[in-house]
Amino acid sequence: MCRCVPCGLARCCRSQVSGWSPSQAFKRLASISDPAAADRYRAILGSDPRAQDAADEFFLDNEPRHASTIRTSISPTMIQAGYRTNVIPSEVQATLDVRMMPDQDPAAFLEMVKKVVNDPTVEVTYGARDVRPNGISRLNTDAFAAIEANVKKHYNVITLPAMSTGATDMAYLRAKGVQCYGVGPAIDVEDGPKGFGAHSDQERINEAELYKFVRYYYDVVVDLARSR
Repeated sequence: MCRCVPCGLARCCRSQVSGWSPSQAFKRLASISDPAAADRYRAILGSDPRAQDAADEFFLDNEPRHASTIRTSISPTMIQAGYRTNVIPSEVQATLDVRMMPDQDPAAFLEMVKKVVNDPTVEVTYGARDVRPNGISRLNTDAFAAIEANVKKHYNVITLPAMSTGATDMAYLRAKGVQCYGVGPAIDVEDGPKGFGAHSDQERINEAELYKFVRYYYDVVVDLARSR
């Protein structure tokens, strides 16, 4: 028997700001992008199916981070089978990393996967999950105002409210009503496309960017304290 076990780890990994939708990020991106990129961001938000599909295909091929914020994604990450090279295994287990959208119904999603597999000999279940509660963080808070003001002050760019496609412990705080926002130091424009970001085998940041971020973070805390 082949046993397929999709991992539900990310069912609650993604978090969002209150009322967040891709439109907020894409609208702001369109306002600062070159004409071709701006057209793609607007197409995703538009009503023309062909334009949406074309933009989506571009994101999938060239900007996977954007593509991952508008759909639930699945990545096969582990396969376990066999115990000797000359013995055909009687059972295979595949683990899939599932990153669900915040409003995705886990039970309905599992049924959809079973229909796609469409094989009665394959058992499809959720594995052990690090279940994190869905939570929201508002944009109309003193904390977000301080973040946005200091992003402009230190980096002279606009703030893009986005949904994280990974997991953080802020989910537990949000569930208790604490407003949380994830920010981090800038990644070098040359390092980003090379994959020198989070979880890569060469994860790193520029030393100068670290010092700049510490200054930025300090000013956010000071401004927030003054607002109290």
